[in-house]
Amino acid sequence: MEYSIRVNGAIQSVDVDADTPLLWVLRDALNLKGTKFGCGAGLCGACTVHVNGVATRSCITPIATIGSRVVTTIEGIGITPAGKKVQEAWIEVDVVQCGYCQAGQIMSAAALLSKNTKPTDADIDRAMVGNICRCATYSRIRAAIKRAADLPTSDTRESAT
Repeated sequence: MEYSIRVNGAIQSVDVDADTPLLWVLRDALNLKGTKFGCGAGLCGACTVHVNGVATRSCITPIATIGSRVVTTIEGIGITPAGKKVQEAWIEVDVVQCGYCQAGQIMSAAALLSKNTKPTDADIDRAMVGNICRCATYSRIRAAIKRAADLPTSDTRESAT
């Protein structure tokens, strides 16, 4: 079946089955490889994208449920104010070790900061629960989220979400 979805600000058409997970639409049909497959059950967070600005596990989200909602992936998150700040902080704090989970971590952090510009440790814990990092860079992830919250907002607009 043919679906039109808005991804990173552009309308894309894909011909896939209704139950095809958004993850595979992004990776296989649209060649957006930044969103990773981890567990396939929505438990690890590697596949996190934004759907209308909400952190969403794309491995368990069928394409048929997207409709007119807006999808933002790691490839497009940098055009949003929160996403840009998170990406800058991730580099500044040197969060990445192996990097496999980092797209999902960044997407969850950006969703948090787009709604809560000064999160507490408890807010960060709630937002990041289920984002697994096998390298255990959790303290650097927390530090980067706090650093991103302290960065000034630039002129970019939340046009992708």
